[in-house]
Amino acid sequence: MIVVTGRMFRSVLRYIQAAEIDDPVICYQGALVADPVTHEWLRHVPIPRDRALEAIDAVVDAGFHINAYVDDELYVAAATREAHAYADLNRIEMHVVGDLRVWLHADPTKLVAVGDSDALDGLEAELKPRFAGRLFVSKSLPHFLEFAHPDVSKGSGLQFVADRLGFSAAQTVACGDGENDRELLDWAGFPVAVANAHREILARADLVVPSVDEEGVATLMEAYLDSRG
Repeated sequence: MIVVTGRMFRSVLRYIQAAEIDDPVICYQGALVADPVTHEWLRHVPIPRDRALEAIDAVVDAGFHINAYVDDELYVAAATREAHAYADLNRIEMHVVGDLRVWLHADPTKLVAVGDSDALDGLEAELKPRFAGRLFVSKSLPHFLEFAHPDVSKGSGLQFVADRLGFSAAQTVACGDGENDRELLDWAGFPVAVANAHREILARADLVVPSVDEEGVATLMEAYLDSRG
């Protein structure tokens, strides 16, 4: 089983270890693929610094908080309510550094704007055309708008792992729920959505399983294992 997530590696690692998964884990929407045993980074596709600074300007000038991720650490300008919304959800430390546009010294793995869901919808509609072909822009959760390198997606991350481990898209069942799972389901031979998924994910699915609250993905996996045994 391959875990594909928008989360930081350090954030998801505790769950990977608890599940005793030793296959590569795809993080940051596909920008980072890491070995959960050795912690080696197998693939890293960060945002060029100049492009990241342009995105930070656009988000800050629009009045939104933004997170920056460098070397699997979270950096923020100030410890605001929005900064805590991400750090507390993921149970990770945040580093307060002042103006990110002044501080940023390296190519970040990703950026995340945090704010009201409807307001972020408007920001997404504005910035997707502006950064078309230059940044991957997608929501992960309703109040998180994420920015990554244009070659990054969960689909491209899974392609990297498939090439490394020797399986194909046709052999892959992929489960998703969020807007940022579009490319993942498009890549997989058999796309699956949970019942409470984003409408674009439901439209892509060959199968819809019960909602997250009803443990639909677990039900799917148990049915698969039963069919083999």
